[in-house]
Amino acid sequence: MATVVRPAIQVRAMHADDLPTISAMEARCYEFPWSAGVFGDCLRAGHSCWILSVDAVTVGYGILSMGAGEAHVLNLCVDPVYRGRGLGRHLLGRLLDVARWNGASQVFLEVRPSNALAIALYESVGFREIGRRPRYYPAREGREEAVVMTLSASAKHATETND
Repeated sequence: MATVVRPAIQVRAMHADDLPTISAMEARCYEFPWSAGVFGDCLRAGHSCWILSVDAVTVGYGILSMGAGEAHVLNLCVDPVYRGRGLGRHLLGRLLDVARWNGASQVFLEVRPSNALAIALYESVGFREIGRRPRYYPAREGREEAVVMTLSASAKHATETND
């Protein structure tokens, strides 16, 4: 009988020494990436910043801000090499757990309408569109609007994978 070895998936708090790795990943993933300074500002501001690793290799990160009984997903990213394995769902689940643990009643986020994979993930766990922000994101041809989505933080969500 063959033994199936599952990768060790870990979500841990982000530290300043993670900034070069996640900044490089951000630059690989996005045409208009956040700078290392923006990530550092999130850490200094006390935002809930997380690293996702597989077998001790950093493969993603998520940043959540909290305030006034609400949470806001500021950034969620999985390295393209590791996408399609349920890791984004796993990391999003951690962010939603943190939001609930901190008493948030709603979770908000913005996403580019051109990012169909992210929208599909968010909708699959119960986020719904509540509006659009015109000219929110930088784009090659000027600015791109943002889809604004929300989710009730108190409900149980489908973020667990069936792997």
